[in-house]
Amino acid sequence: MKNNYNEESLINEYIKYSKVRLIDALGKQLGIYSSDEALGIAAEQGLDLVVISDKSKPPVCKIINYGKYKFEQEKKAKEAKRKQHQTTIKEVKMRYKIEHHDYKVRINQALRFLKSGDKVKITVIFRGREIQHFNLAINLLNKISKDLEEISQIQQYPTKDGKNITMILSPYKK
Repeated sequence: MKNNYNEESLINEYIKYSKVRLIDALGKQLGIYSSDEALGIAAEQGLDLVVISDKSKPPVCKIINYGKYKFEQEKKAKEAKRKQHQTTIKEVKMRYKIEHHDYKVRINQALRFLKSGDKVKITVIFRGREIQHFNLAINLLNKISKDLEEISQIQQYPTKDGKNITMILSPYKK
């Protein structure tokens, strides 16, 4: 409710400033007027008086159609929200004894995730006594990071997590 009051205090007769800098509907500066004079000019044109910037001295007011102005502002906000991308972490799992073709499939998966702007968590899984071959998994992760170095950077170096070793890659900023 407070937000509506704040918006309403920035149009027409709710403007309580003694002097305002006035801009007409075409963007031309008309000068500094009292709030009442500016409101009279806006009323003559059949438009609304809207505070554009209340931070400046004196505050800047523009003569516009408030409904259209509000619609444009909402449209811009919606467009900005639509262009945002939520970064998520996608996971690619494999064993340290991976065949060449399977390796290529995992690399292509990671590449696709990185190109879409997501981070990739690469997990090498061990079973039973395979944990003894920790160095082979590290070599595999180094090979992966080298194969993907053109599109990504290492965000988290390989770390041991129970019977898994994980590494996180993130795409380069555009």
